[in-house]
Amino acid sequence: MGLPWDFHAIGGDGVSIDLLCDDDFEALYELQSDPDVCRYMLYEPRSRERVAEVLARDAAATRLEKVGDYVQPAIRDASGALVGTLYFHLTSVDDRTAEIGWALLAREQGKGYARTAAALLLDAAFGEIGLHRVYAELDPRNEASVALCLRLGMRHEAHFVEHMWSKGEWTDTGQYAVLEREWRR
Repeated sequence: MGLPWDFHAIGGDGVSIDLLCDDDFEALYELQSDPDVCRYMLYEPRSRERVAEVLARDAAATRLEKVGDYVQPAIRDASGALVGTLYFHLTSVDDRTAEIGWALLAREQGKGYARTAAALLLDAAFGEIGLHRVYAELDPRNEASVALCLRLGMRHEAHFVEHMWSKGEWTDTGQYAVLEREWRR
């Protein structure tokens, strides 16, 4: 396995993923303070102060080495502007497993940015890092994320009913996953 792995910019077809930087603050604030974007997140819309804290924390997360390590790169359009973020969390070294997630600015949804960016990261996960399995956990009411999982070739593995108390209600959790051999096909 290719650990430790230091995150590096990865480019694709009109989309790149790169580390967050101070210049991303306004777009990140727009993303993380939007009630519609945050509807299915584990957090409520964030204040400017909280987004500044999160930006500093996540910009410094650049290496995957041990369980719990994560990177949260920016998804950038062809001009280099932040249109969203990815989340990639190493959940097991022994089992070579990680969790992936994404969030896009409301005005940038439906343009293929998340699919391209997630595919770039999955290529690195199964190639450079040598992972065996990558999964996504999400609120199954988030139809756009469910559709993205399926477009990425992930299979629906589980549906946990009233699995979590979140934002004043019991919510379900859906789990989707793809194995290295499936991704290579």
